[in-house]
Amino acid sequence: MDKKERKQFIAKRVAKELKDGDIVNLGIGLPTMVVNYIPEGMNISFQSENGFIGLGPAPKEGEEDKDVVNAGGQPVTILPEGAFFDSATSFGIIRGGHVDVTVLGALQVDKEGNLANWMIPGKMAPGMGGAMDLVVGAKRVIVAMEHTAKGNHKILDKCNLPLTAANQVDMIITEMGVMEIIEEGILLKEINPKFTIDQVQEATEAKLIVTDDLKEMKI
Repeated sequence: MDKKERKQFIAKRVAKELKDGDIVNLGIGLPTMVVNYIPEGMNISFQSENGFIGLGPAPKEGEEDKDVVNAGGQPVTILPEGAFFDSATSFGIIRGGHVDVTVLGALQVDKEGNLANWMIPGKMAPGMGGAMDLVVGAKRVIVAMEHTAKGNHKILDKCNLPLTAANQVDMIITEMGVMEIIEEGILLKEINPKFTIDQVQEATEAKLIVTDDLKEMKI
């Protein structure tokens, strides 16, 4: 898979984790693609921290509205039942525990469910944004990312970049597999059949716990 195919594969698999009636927040980058793969007829309310709920699929080329963008500044659509509101209301929804699932990317995540996704020391960073509030306020936190970065591990024994939040990640979904954070560490629940367990482990610094009923990753 090339980079675009990997991202699409991950986004499609994340979409399968969402349940009818969920309120979901999607982080910038890869997670924003999830909205394009929700099954027809499923009622998911996507919330954007810059002030609206009812996020729809990406607009067709030429039909973008410069005034309707997500938190990353990308053009989006809003569904007929959607609503706009101010930042205080938006973060009241997040901090009040009303978001069922948040899906974010990561620079690093570790076996304790710690997340680092906002800065690399010495490099320009725009700020943490709403990530700190989201990972603490949401009922479930899914990290959606490519498994490695230029061959470097991103799933670690211990994050060494500044943390966004500690012990908040519930699940990691990459192009290689689906992993759940449990008390004992990282449980590999599904594997992409294009890879072997050894290949997934080699791409992961943390020691993986492989479930007895390991399933094939499907989208």
